[in-house]
Amino acid sequence: MRDSRHLPKSAATAFLHRLAPSTLRGRLSLVALITAALLMLVLTVAFNTVAQHRLQHQADDELRNRAAAVATTVDTSGTTVRVLESSHDDPLDSNVWIYAAQRRIEQPPTAGDLTPVADALVARGGHRCATTEVHGPLRLCSHPLPGGRSEAAVVTALDLSPYRSSADTLLLGSLALDVVMLACTYALTWLAVGRALRPVRTMTDQAIRRSAVASDERFGHIRHPTELARLGTSLDALLDRIRTLLRHERQLTAELSHELRTPLSRIIAELDWWQSRPRTADQTQATHKVIADAAESMRSICDVLLDDARDGTLADPGTAEVLTTVHSLAETFDAASQLTVVTDGPRLVAGVPQALLERIVSPLLANACRYARSRVTVRAYSAPDAVLIDVIDDGPGVPAPFAPRLFEAGSRADPGDGHGGAGLGLPLARRLARNAGGEVTYDPRHTPGARFTVSLPTV
Repeated sequence: MRDSRHLPKSAATAFLHRLAPSTLRGRLSLVALITAALLMLVLTVAFNTVAQHRLQHQADDELRNRAAAVATTVDTSGTTVRVLESSHDDPLDSNVWIYAAQRRIEQPPTAGDLTPVADALVARGGHRCATTEVHGPLRLCSHPLPGGRSEAAVVTALDLSPYRSSADTLLLGSLALDVVMLACTYALTWLAVGRALRPVRTMTDQAIRRSAVASDERFGHIRHPTELARLGTSLDALLDRIRTLLRHERQLTAELSHELRTPLSRIIAELDWWQSRPRTADQTQATHKVIADAAESMRSICDVLLDDARDGTLADPGTAEVLTTVHSLAETFDAASQLTVVTDGPRLVAGVPQALLERIVSPLLANACRYARSRVTVRAYSAPDAVLIDVIDDGPGVPAPFAPRLFEAGSRADPGDGHGGAGLGLPLARRLARNAGGEVTYDPRHTPGARFTVSLPTV
């Protein structure tokens, strides 16, 4: 059962979360406002406390000055205390009590309830002060008179209303100043944070305006503060990894489409031929075999390319007979009539699986059959620690300006030459050969036609 004691806290937390601004700019401005408010509160309390103490000290100074003035009219030199009369006694008689040995000898005409307070101060002896609210805020201080053989004291009173009015004015002024300062703090923080976050808004607009993944724009190319520069650099690195993954994904998709096109075309052609008119049982069986071989070829293509896409290395190298593989590919391209296979040994074995050997040699053989005028020659021979396969045709060859870009994915010397192709076969053949520890090269000095050489490790 849920503890009910946690419900109010959870409700309060949810309420505070709803009140909090949704933007980083608003939250930072609110934090600055709260911090400034706490600081202003401490300063206001301290300032007004000091001001009140200062005003009270001024009031006590005024009372001491009045007591000193009254002391000039009191004679304590004799055995008795006498009050001397003068023409200026009226101001001094206001709120003044004179005592001789704690006996009141003079008091204000309208002392009223203040006299007991004055008597208590004198009875306590020494310099004493007290604040009373009997007739408004009043401050009373007793001052012993020095010298003489008779003990005497003077008590003076002062109205604190002007001082308290000054204190209230200072408090209201400080509160008004606090409000102005807090408003300025919030506004300046809002503007400063907005200016500081402007690069982030620019990055956001850039990502919204155009695809950040597809675009070549960089988040970190503009000069930013250190923190935002590091953020931009991290985003650029992340986008580079994403672009690389997408590029590999597109490349894999294109290569699968490129390699699966030939066996799929064979399947479609056989089905069209089989459906064109009634066939005998032997013809139907032959059609089924062609379709099954094409399907098996598609499966091996998918396996080879997916294995290459996973880690680029061979988990199980395997072996393949070169001549058997070449003749099998020749039947696939229907190039037996123009193909000549030359070998320096009855049995050459490459240290790669047969499916991989087919994927490496197939694009070279397809290009040779596509561009050859009358003859395609495949020459297989051995070399130290390698098996070499030359694929030669008597076609127009590769244009010299295009030779440096021959193995770039998607590149074709003449896209409008009437031959199908996406420019993916040669780059795929070279990459697969290199992953197997071999190489695919082009000989620009060979004429006429073109010569490609596949080098693969031997067993």
